[in-house]
Amino acid sequence: MSLATQVKSFFDPYFDAPISVWENFAQYLKPVTFDKHEVIKASDTTERQLLLILEGSVGIFLYKENHDVCIDLAYEKDFVSDYMSLLTQAPSPLYTKALEETKTLAIDYSNLNQLYSTPFGEKIKILVAESLFIHKQNQQIDLLLLTAEQRYRKLLIENPNVILRTAQIHLASYLGITPESLSRIRKKYSQQ
Repeated sequence: MSLATQVKSFFDPYFDAPISVWENFAQYLKPVTFDKHEVIKASDTTERQLLLILEGSVGIFLYKENHDVCIDLAYEKDFVSDYMSLLTQAPSPLYTKALEETKTLAIDYSNLNQLYSTPFGEKIKILVAESLFIHKQNQQIDLLLLTAEQRYRKLLIENPNVILRTAQIHLASYLGITPESLSRIRKKYSQQ
């Protein structure tokens, strides 16, 4: 599968464009693979790239009170970056780490701005921003309205393999609960 075809399949749910658009977009991308547990962006540094995940998973973390807090998880066909830092080009306390061996397509900040200056690039910029905003807004609503058990069940429905692929400590942190609480919830669901 060509790089342009991979990119097209990534964006098709959001924006149907001819392959020529994606061939142009693909010239800005480079394949990058990260090892399991590899830090992609360190805390207190500035984000320099936007990643499109082809295979694998990435966590976005914040170090607080002597432990890591997982504020987001990303899997295949997700965009991932410390997006606030990318937009502002300022350091942030967030860091990103590969949770599995992860294959991505990376676009660095300068190439992203070049792409965004094209007519289709402007549309892509809006789609990326909207996708990241909607994801984060839904996550915040779920944290406020759903119980931990409901959030766990929703995660299972939306991405059933997440339980097998993501360490319990990261899942618990992402769900806003302790690992012990997650164990109780998982035990309850395994008995059903």
